[in-house]
Amino acid sequence: MASHLFHVYVLELTDGSYYVGHTSNLNRRIQEHRDGRACDHTKKIPMKRLLWSEPQPDRIFAAKREREIKGWRREKKEKL
Repeated sequence: MASHLFHVYVLELTDGSYYVGHTSNLNRRIQEHRDGRACDHTKKIPMKRLLWSEPQPDRIFAAKREREIKGWRREKKEKL
């Protein structure tokens, strides 16, 4: 079975906070965030820009990496 490529990503929101997520289609997901269709959080606080992304071999690895990064302090996220 072939692996599907996923991405973990960090967005900067207009209030200066960060949003961490993962997706199987980075370009589509970023557009959904821009349009306010991706999730309630970025509907309330729009995205400013994509700060960082990292490919992962599958959804399990992507979700694990997302949880890891979400647990980091802001300073560590900024070093990405």
